[in-house]
Amino acid sequence: MITDYAALERTLTDTLGLMPPVAVAYLDSAPAGVAKFAGTMPSGCSFWGVARSGDGFYTVPSDHLNCPIGSYTHGIDLPPERAADLGQTLSLMAGIGYIRMEEVASIPRLSQTPAVIYYAPLSKTAVEPDVVMVAGRPGALMRLQEAATRAGAAAPLPLLGRPTCMALPAALLHGAVMSSGCIGNRVYTGLGEDELYLMVPGRRLGEIVEQLATIEAANTTLASYHQERRMTLTTTS
Repeated sequence: MITDYAALERTLTDTLGLMPPVAVAYLDSAPAGVAKFAGTMPSGCSFWGVARSGDGFYTVPSDHLNCPIGSYTHGIDLPPERAADLGQTLSLMAGIGYIRMEEVASIPRLSQTPAVIYYAPLSKTAVEPDVVMVAGRPGALMRLQEAATRAGAAAPLPLLGRPTCMALPAALLHGAVMSSGCIGNRVYTGLGEDELYLMVPGRRLGEIVEQLATIEAANTTLASYHQERRMTLTTTS
């Protein structure tokens, strides 16, 4: 059965008011007819914003070397001449109190280096995505997370923080996971102060979207229920 990713995108954007989702796939070779990214980016997550428009593109590991943290989470080893970059970046972050070095070992990362990383708007993806990246307001993502839970596709993880890019391998390993983002990602992608991410395993997206109508109706009913309780049970002295 062929998945209608354009229909799934319409449901997500029309029902929840989310930004157009981005499909990400980790591949052994480039998809037929897809162009390689031309240019340079300061971070791996910079490709996320580019991928919201156009017809999709692919990158190779060398396109990600400007971001030692993103390279680490994506299982990309830095070449010898840049091997010190990761340690220097982590030392900077630890030195200003942003992270503790002992946290690094627990950061999720891909187990294998992908030969190709493919990005595209979900509606135009040329391959089945490994992860679908959804960004939007917290209330909308709350309902999508609830749909993932109802579908049995939610990760047993807390809200993830920095680095944002670790949420992609975490979703692959554990299921749909929420990320608060990080300052680097917000600078590179333009993510708003009032927006978060939900990373969804691509193979579970259809099941999750199927549960949205039930979750939306349930939230509407519960909103009325709680509003009435607030009115009738709230007293002031």
